[in-house]
Amino acid sequence: MKNAIMPRTANNLRRSAIRSAMAGFALTAVALGGMQLNAQAIASHNSKAPVEYAADRIELQDRQNRVMLSGNVVITQAQLTVHSARTLVNYSNADGLSIERITATGGVTVTRGNETARGDVAVYDFNRRIITMAGNVRLNRNGDTLNGGRLVIDLASGVSSVDGRAAGSSSVSGEGTESSSGRVSGSFSVPQD
Repeated sequence: MKNAIMPRTANNLRRSAIRSAMAGFALTAVALGGMQLNAQAIASHNSKAPVEYAADRIELQDRQNRVMLSGNVVITQAQLTVHSARTLVNYSNADGLSIERITATGGVTVTRGNETARGDVAVYDFNRRIITMAGNVRLNRNGDTLNGGRLVIDLASGVSSVDGRAAGSSSVSGEGTESSSGRVSGSFSVPQD
């Protein structure tokens, strides 16, 4: 009799564990979906809008088709704002002046609406319509946070991703001399009823 009860109890425990795991997975998927929407709000940015800038010092390097901005750099485009210590703006001079890339370094903060992304380096590639942030990346929205090594925002597709690859590296591509075994972490706020 004892053996007949044990399998039922073990099966019940297994079913309960599976239900709990599925509920945990569903909750995680819902929470990550919220962060995906968060990243997509930045991704809905108009990359064709005019770019304005201000800095303590601006140096035009005309032969290299670039401008170096330093000291309290603020760059805005539509509702997107980038703050950094230094920014290099690469441009093309072919058919009039057009920005190709902005590389910001030194405590970079990118904001749009109620979203803020922070990192060590940010590269905004205008031709590919991609913003990449690397190094101690932190994405915040309404109390939700997402931390990782690298954040890539594809403005064309609206897909954004955070991974740990840039942890321990100094490169926006996430490649470094050290083994990059960083992880993505974060916290999600839960409705209080």
